[in-house]
Amino acid sequence: MRLTPHLLLQTESGNRYLPLAGSKCWTFGRSDDNNFVLPDRWMSRNHAMLQCTETGDFYLIDLGSRNGSFVNGRRVSFPVTISNGDRITLGQSELEFHCPSAMNNTDASDDIDQESMTSILHIRRLMSVMVIDIRDFTVLTRKLDEEILSAVIGSWFREAGNIIREHGSWVDKYIGDAIMALWFHSPEGVTNEEIVHIFQALNDLSKMTAALSNKYPLPFPLRIGAGINTGYAMLGNTGSGDRPDYTAIGDTVNAAFRLETSTKQIGLDIALGEKTYQYLSALAGKEIDFKQYTVNLKGYESPTLTYAGTFTELDAFCRLALSTKKAMSF
Repeated sequence: MRLTPHLLLQTESGNRYLPLAGSKCWTFGRSDDNNFVLPDRWMSRNHAMLQCTETGDFYLIDLGSRNGSFVNGRRVSFPVTISNGDRITLGQSELEFHCPSAMNNTDASDDIDQESMTSILHIRRLMSVMVIDIRDFTVLTRKLDEEILSAVIGSWFREAGNIIREHGSWVDKYIGDAIMALWFHSPEGVTNEEIVHIFQALNDLSKMTAALSNKYPLPFPLRIGAGINTGYAMLGNTGSGDRPDYTAIGDTVNAAFRLETSTKQIGLDIALGEKTYQYLSALAGKEIDFKQYTVNLKGYESPTLTYAGTFTELDAFCRLALSTKKAMSF
């Protein structure tokens, strides 16, 4: 019995087995640079991407394909979670997703007592949580043609995933028009190099978003907002030894989402938690001058301090950090 997550591609000669192993991300298309090359004339050169997050969730992401990607007959305009047995259509190619480990975990759940379930979450780690949200996404869906919308959003999610991976993290969750990424730190604190990676990733995300606005005929420029929070959260390992499935929960994670929402109230691009700003200001000094605000975060009884600023201010800091890093390398 094949226990590895896989896809079954329907062909005239029978089903073709496509193992989802050795990576966390697989691309599909006609071009030879894809993980799975499918000679389907209805398929784009770079058609779709399947990503497995650290939580063990699988997401299908359309990469702006001409003829679309579908899950169980419904077109994918932004990343969607896929489950065992789901039917995926790319061009005229039909695939069936199988994740036996998820089935086994479900079947075994009756044998796990409540105490074991509660003790799954047991690792406390220092981390930085970044939440990025596409602004006015609902308005965009109403004003854009479906094909253009799919191309724009597919390209944005693909590029966002690449940028975050380049800077040492991964997209842990896709939530409609938003993504969440995690950076883990040692108990001693956040290093300067880690701070540079986090904020360089955010700066690159901002520039990528602006570039997409110039590439497509949009009714208004594509914009993003961001919330970053640093602190301790609980990590759970609910998978097997060879396939850990992590999830982060706790106030640090919740506050990151609330901080991103607060940027709309403040009218700025980025909102940072106090601890995040302490690490950033210790490195940047006067080169980063985010202002302090008091905001009322949903679900929090007391007002919260945040430090907020613009992508223009962030870009100036990243330019300085990059030039300093290059100078130190000689």
